[in-house]
Amino acid sequence: MRIDAHQHFWQYHPVKEGWITDDMQVIRRDFMPADLKPLLDKHAFDGCVAVQADQSENETLFLLELAADNDWIKGVVGWLDLQEHDLNEQLAYFKANKHFKGVRHILQAEPKGFMTSNSFVEGVKSVGKHGLTYDILTNETQLDDVLELVRSLPAMPLVIDHISKPDIKKQSFDHWAKYMKILSEYDHVHVKLSGMATEADWQHWTEKDFTIYIDFCLQHFGPQRLMYGSDWPVCLVAGNYDHIISALQSSISSLSLEEQGWIMGKTATKFYNLI
Repeated sequence: MRIDAHQHFWQYHPVKEGWITDDMQVIRRDFMPADLKPLLDKHAFDGCVAVQADQSENETLFLLELAADNDWIKGVVGWLDLQEHDLNEQLAYFKANKHFKGVRHILQAEPKGFMTSNSFVEGVKSVGKHGLTYDILTNETQLDDVLELVRSLPAMPLVIDHISKPDIKKQSFDHWAKYMKILSEYDHVHVKLSGMATEADWQHWTEKDFTIYIDFCLQHFGPQRLMYGSDWPVCLVAGNYDHIISALQSSISSLSLEEQGWIMGKTATKFYNLI
């Protein structure tokens, strides 16, 4: 299957989506399945994975309702409070829903040490014990903590969202590459080739801005641990769906069709157990 492994839906509310700043006004509106389906069809995708954007249980329920009504939403990565005393009961409840594939927390907004605290680490371990995945959303300044988190976890399916957000606009590379190389040594760690345009110069980026990062990920993780994600509709602040997928496909065009197939869907299908 061809899968867009990372996108979002929301019914816009200025408080709930308070992270959408004035310079992101293009995404200050509702984005629902009817908006995405034509884009997926245009690019011959079989489906997508809907990822949480709000840190609430209501968000998880909202995404699961959309998945129930749209069979092309193949999986949901929701949010749960991983430090709650009844976490295992919540995980068991949501795991019973075939669309619930994993959990994410917006770690990029948390202080240093949050993701390495014992209570949080134990929460992520519980996610893995229930046969679920965990999406790691951080920026490059947090990669030391990401490494500590990964080292403390069993071999459960982990994926680093948005290649951990290096500052592409400033061509930041060495610090990011140092930690990503070490993380690549952990076979259960995967990477989403997503969210790069929003870390670049929104108005002036080109496909070449991403080449060094994508090539590095290919070299160290390999196609079978990489997956494409549009990060739609957040990506719209920097380019439309056509621009985003074109940039990625151009960067992997020299790979074999089998290798491209892993990145464009097979990795996500296996990682999230979408079949």
